Amino acid sequence: MNILMRRGTPAPVVSLCVFAVLAAPALMIGQSAPQVQVPDWALPGSSTHQQVPPPAGFHRPTITFDKPIGIFENQSDIGGPLVPGSASYDPATKQYTIRSAGYNIWYQRDEFRFLWKKMSGDVSLAADPSFPTAEGFGDRKVVLVIRQSLNDDAKEAMAGEHGTGMTHLAWRSERGEQMKDMSYRFGGELTNVHPRRIGIQKHGDQIALFISVKDEPMHQFGPPITMHFDGRFYVGIGFCSHQPATVDTGVATNVTLVNQAGQLK
Repeated sequence: MNILMRRGTPAPVVSLCVFAVLAAPALMIGQSAPQVQVPDWALPGSSTHQQVPPPAGFHRPTITFDKPIGIFENQSDIGGPLVPGSASYDPATKQYTIRSAGYNIWYQRDEFRFLWKKMSGDVSLAADPSFPTAEGFGDRKVVLVIRQSLNDDAKEAMAGEHGTGMTHLAWRSERGEQMKDMSYRFGGELTNVHPRRIGIQKHGDQIALFISVKDEPMHQFGPPITMHFDGRFYVGIGFCSHQPATVDTGVATNVTLVNQAGQLK
């Protein structure tokens, strides 16, 4: 079972490796944690290796920090990445800088730093994603997320832009299921098109991806998916380095979040 730990409250019983990670000193961006043992399945794909889904029933507890930031109520390390994440907000530039490790936001569970607000009803969320350094794994991604819970295997819908520029809409239909995404990809290295702004809209049970490539008005890209969320849910932005024990950085600028559909700008 996934365990949510909130700082300042008694900790439940969790594995010693989680406490070791929490007690570890802060790392510089791009610095890995050699003392952490990374499971083979979590290593990113390469010419000699293929990342595969985690073993059935594998979970790490999500850590929630009681740190409001910008327009968001709080922030969490979803799935307890092997190296703790962090985030900062500059109101002058309207820029959120998110630092996180994490093997992926995919398969049947996720690892990433998530800045969130609890909401219900319709939602319009948009941001300008970017990566401040050229170095980094190509599948690292800045994401806009709607999640039913903070569990690592939660039902969710995600609009993400990868380090290559590839942008897509992905979703986990029910808790613990494998992620799916649209059969198309937009942008990326082959087309040399990187959307300047991405958005996700929830209108009833319809969730759709929106984009702006060259500062034109936001427009829907592809058909919506149908997904029902019960009661209140978590909406926000996040970043995953796609490297289980290496911190990288993603940026989301000019973030807008409106509790209404049709408000993506």
